[in-house]
Amino acid sequence: MHTVVVGTSGATASDVLAVARGGARIELSAQAVAALTASREIVDALAAKPDPVYGVSTGFGALATRHISPDLRAQLQRNIVRSHAAGMGPRVEREVVRALMFLRLKTVCSGRTGVRPEVARTMADVLNAGITPVVHEYGSLGCSGDLAPLSHCALTLMGEGEAEGPDGSVRPAGELLAEHGIRPVELREKEGLALLNGTDGMLGMLIMALADLDTLYKSADVTAALSLEALLGTDKVLAPELHAIRPHPGQAASAANMLAVLKGSGLTGHHQDDAPRVQDAYSVRCAPQVAGAGRDTLAHARLVAERELASAVDNPVVLPDGRVESNGNFHGAPVAYVLDFLAIAAADLGSIAERRTDRLLDKNRSHGLPPFLADDAGVDSGLMIAQYTQAALVSELKRLAVPASADSIPSSAMQEDHVSMGWSAARKLRTAVDNLTRVIAVELYAAARAVELREGLTPAPATRAVIEAVREAGVGGPGPDRYLAPDLAAAEAFVRDGRLVAAAETVTGPLG
Repeated sequence: MHTVVVGTSGATASDVLAVARGGARIELSAQAVAALTASREIVDALAAKPDPVYGVSTGFGALATRHISPDLRAQLQRNIVRSHAAGMGPRVEREVVRALMFLRLKTVCSGRTGVRPEVARTMADVLNAGITPVVHEYGSLGCSGDLAPLSHCALTLMGEGEAEGPDGSVRPAGELLAEHGIRPVELREKEGLALLNGTDGMLGMLIMALADLDTLYKSADVTAALSLEALLGTDKVLAPELHAIRPHPGQAASAANMLAVLKGSGLTGHHQDDAPRVQDAYSVRCAPQVAGAGRDTLAHARLVAERELASAVDNPVVLPDGRVESNGNFHGAPVAYVLDFLAIAAADLGSIAERRTDRLLDKNRSHGLPPFLADDAGVDSGLMIAQYTQAALVSELKRLAVPASADSIPSSAMQEDHVSMGWSAARKLRTAVDNLTRVIAVELYAAARAVELREGLTPAPATRAVIEAVREAGVGGPGPDRYLAPDLAAAEAFVRDGRLVAAAETVTGPLG
């Protein structure tokens, strides 16, 4: 099994994906253990002094003015975890919780939080045992960290609350720890606060969304090329010299992908003999511009994620010179903004894909294709309602594009009077990614059928490879009406797991 070694200098996106989705094992580096030990010595020294230090010998948030005596500090750390584990609603996905825990461990191992090595080892042990704390949908405002979600994780480390075992059953966390020989942690000064004060949930969801969207943008280039071909459009608009004069890198990459998929097509360019159609509709002609802008948005979001992965987000932090200082680095605005930005880009990519699908189904705009791609129009409805489903998904994508980060609800008796709502932005982006996958699957379904209906014309080799692969995957081709939901589900799975891109790449080579 793959092993991720956690050091002091952050983590990579591939590390997060390996732990969250691949079940990779975790080890702490010697440097991380040394950094944990050194920063803990600083916290212990401050705890022994009479002067109050926030997070070490005081209360939290609006209660930070109270100095806590040494005999109550362990209770204080337990209490903050218990009281903050106040989430509600459905459970979030296992991969999200694993990413959340791993990213908190990454920050703990930076040596900037003052947590003891044994706490970090317990975090790694819980992940390695396949124990997943029960974390709920609601409870984070994206400021002072993803508080409730991280608190539910910390509660498991204490042997309290509920968690899911490796067999998928939800049981008391204490039982699961005992079964795997893991001793619950007894928190000391600052440790409770350090376990729940970070942007780890929203960052983990951002990293997974970036991985999924990278595949979806390539998939959209392939389906856009299929639609262009099915509509007898021209590939001349994809020429690299046209995109060089507007040098957005994402646009050039999308155009190059489409051109590669269409190489050798016998369907493109026929409309030049069709006098009423001087040029293709925007949804076809401007596909690289729209998908390209989304690709550039991905690049910006990836930069933000990389910076956040290199960060040690906590409050207060232990600085290299021994100071323990309060700060505002837990505010989720940088991550929240790009999560919302990605939801906007996803909505627009879905919107343009739906317009191409609608064009394929409309006999007045499809240039010779049967109405709704039906076998016997009137007796058969063809793909009429598949497009309805796609339109419903796009409408939902538009609602999900409304930014969460533009909202803020003050909390903690106005101490935390401006919050990022980054967790909410991340949750809706996950839904947007799922819906975009389905939208692209419907376009694939329609475009593949439309290409097959162009009898006497030869599709591009890459197009042919995609259609053959999707048929082998159990997605039915042209013919009389049948129960469509299973076909659409198979098309969705074909897109979701990357087989669409892989099929095209058997001919084109790696797409950009």
